[in-house]
Amino acid sequence: MSVDRSFGEYGGQYVPEVLMPAIEELEDAYERYVLGNDDGFVDEFRERLRGFGGRPTPLGYAPALSERYGADVYLKREDLLHGGAHKLNNALGQVLLAKYMGKERIVAETGAGQHGTATAMAAAHLGMPCEVYMGTTDINRQRPNVFRMRLNDATVIPVDTGRGTLKEAISETMRDWARNVEDTHYVIGSVVGPAPFPRMVRDFQSVISEEAREQVLEEAGRLPDSVLACAGGGSNTMGGFAEFVDDEGVDLYAVEAGGSSLEVNEATGVAPNSASLSTGTEGVLHGARTKLLQDGDGQVVESHSVSAGLDYAGVGPELAHLVDAGRVTPATVDDDGALEAVHRLARLEGIIPALESAHALGYVEENPEVLGDLAVIVVSGRGDKDLETIVEETERRDLDAAPSMDVFSRAGRTGGDGAGGPGAADRGESS
Repeated sequence: MSVDRSFGEYGGQYVPEVLMPAIEELEDAYERYVLGNDDGFVDEFRERLRGFGGRPTPLGYAPALSERYGADVYLKREDLLHGGAHKLNNALGQVLLAKYMGKERIVAETGAGQHGTATAMAAAHLGMPCEVYMGTTDINRQRPNVFRMRLNDATVIPVDTGRGTLKEAISETMRDWARNVEDTHYVIGSVVGPAPFPRMVRDFQSVISEEAREQVLEEAGRLPDSVLACAGGGSNTMGGFAEFVDDEGVDLYAVEAGGSSLEVNEATGVAPNSASLSTGTEGVLHGARTKLLQDGDGQVVESHSVSAGLDYAGVGPELAHLVDAGRVTPATVDDDGALEAVHRLARLEGIIPALESAHALGYVEENPEVLGDLAVIVVSGRGDKDLETIVEETERRDLDAAPSMDVFSRAGRTGGDGAGGPGAADRGESS
């Protein structure tokens, strides 16, 4: 069995020679254990997903959204997976694979902290030491997840180069892997990097669409007209799309972070967005040829999103290929639209989504016609990790969907048994 290393013009293995033995070893393990189920690897993986992860996750009908948009809307609830996001599917698979390979140490990168948290949980569950590289910018805006990683006994290593976000964290993790290839496995967090990572991560995440396809057929009696997911590197996107790609009647929408603008500032080397599929050009990043945010000289620029998990200057090569082939439609939602979507889903359905997931929900608000008559939206994670950012960004923006935040200023003025204290509801001050 030979694993294809590319997706059309994209993919490949653009890595230093020192990493090739580790890449070849990983390819062999991927073929044997993941594709071939040697020693019952896949059986154990599925059982641990069920017993430790809590799969299957539900596909829930969203009555308020359905009424609002005039379509039957179902939410694939990856926010209910152990750890609060889809990231555990891949992290558990790769840490288990590392054990089968005889590795003794795990390294990983993280942006929003969800992949780092998932890897730390999986490593603790399987008895493996774990070190997680995380940009200093992301550490400061994702403190709860940093603490969760430490609770699981993972070491968090700050990365202060560049903007201190996901791109820099991946680079540092690859350098670590290159120095320690003999005993270390790099649990990459998305469908990016050199082959076989993009296919392997997709395969571990494809349980999302595998379940969703079966569930929507059972619930609605037919396939959806559309499936929507947010897209950064693309792990939940490919996980949510994989089993629908061959269903030509199902439209697939990958919603990226539009940030504050879709332009690239050549002078500063910054793109105030993370929309590689929509605005990027072909280049090489982190071991694979794909679509990137880069300037006219081919230099990768710094990306931006209010969502730490989408703040990445590239995208998975398979997604880039599917967009070029016309099978996946790229779309964007700006920071305001994503924040509005968080408040809207919380108010209408009682679900607080991650800022990443909110981009897909924001796109539906702006373009309800894409749903067709029946749609599945992947809620990739829950919003607990983002609450500090949501509060801060809501206070400084005029968002139509947001509740009044004056309770904070009232509490600050009154103190003690103030606006938020006991008896507030009786005084008519509860919202």
